[in-house]
Amino acid sequence: MASFNHPPSHRTHVPLPSDSGGNPFDDEASPVPIHIVTNASQLPAEFLNPSPEKQLVVGFDCEGVDLCRNGTLCIMQLAFQDAIYLVDAIEGGEVLINACKPALESSYIQKVIHDCKRDSEALYFQFGIKLNNVMDTQIAYSLLEEQEGQTRLPDDNISFVGLLADPRYCGISYQEKEEVRLLLRQDPKFWKYRPLSELMVRAAADDVRFLLYIYHMMMKKLNERSLWHLAVRGALYCRCFCINDNNYADWPSIPPIPDNLMVEGDAPEEEILSILDVPQGKMGRVIGRKGVSILSIKESCNAEIHFGGAKGPPDKVFILGPVRQVRKAAAMLRGRMMD
Repeated sequence: MASFNHPPSHRTHVPLPSDSGGNPFDDEASPVPIHIVTNASQLPAEFLNPSPEKQLVVGFDCEGVDLCRNGTLCIMQLAFQDAIYLVDAIEGGEVLINACKPALESSYIQKVIHDCKRDSEALYFQFGIKLNNVMDTQIAYSLLEEQEGQTRLPDDNISFVGLLADPRYCGISYQEKEEVRLLLRQDPKFWKYRPLSELMVRAAADDVRFLLYIYHMMMKKLNERSLWHLAVRGALYCRCFCINDNNYADWPSIPPIPDNLMVEGDAPEEEILSILDVPQGKMGRVIGRKGVSILSIKESCNAEIHFGGAKGPPDKVFILGPVRQVRKAAAMLRGRMMD
């Protein structure tokens, strides 16, 4: 059981689906505490000690200074139905984050997050944590659009603000997110300051408090095929920027295609992550003037293509998707390098 020396001074509302017909976004209804955690004893025992008898679904996010392998992870947010925990990596340090490692790597605790790639990279390179069993709402949104017959455009990845605004999931405005982004541009060390200000606490909690509601709304719509794609792509997203020397041999295995989807002539194709090294001076050719080259490749292949960019690694291209489409994209990219 989590232990605190004094009552929490911050509270918020965690909306959940209701059968009563009430408004799940009524902030006056049943506020829950926001706990600022500096010691592992303040976290729920069922989170710290994952168990098949007590499987959990938690909202999850990370904040930091230049959040990636070389940045600084400052806060890790966890949303439960009855509380939000802001795990303070600055005050609690490596000991606190390492206490969360079993949960973050556990298959018994599902982490609901929006675009986990950089969060996973930061956890892996800063703390040796291999993020596992994520339900990525950015991936789920794309899969639901495909289920409904929508054609996905290259780089058409929904932002968290955009997802919250969608009336099928939340239908709310998140203006404060833009305010925090402005503050981050003015001072990139925003998340490193202590003590946490009221704005920091509120913004960190807001990034996770809607995730459980979105999770329930999405999971009831996803079909069996999409659920498998969601699990596979979530695992590949976790690995994406976490390059190692053993080809991810020490990471959890990618979920196999379920037997019930192995229908002759309509079975889904295995999905993989491929990483291409780009020779020095060739990245410009890969991307092309104003991104024309890479856009044409993305439009020709049913695969996601990501770049390390400013956060790195700058000399690699990451391709995710069905095996044949990934190989097609890789061949086209190699061709660009040789032009």
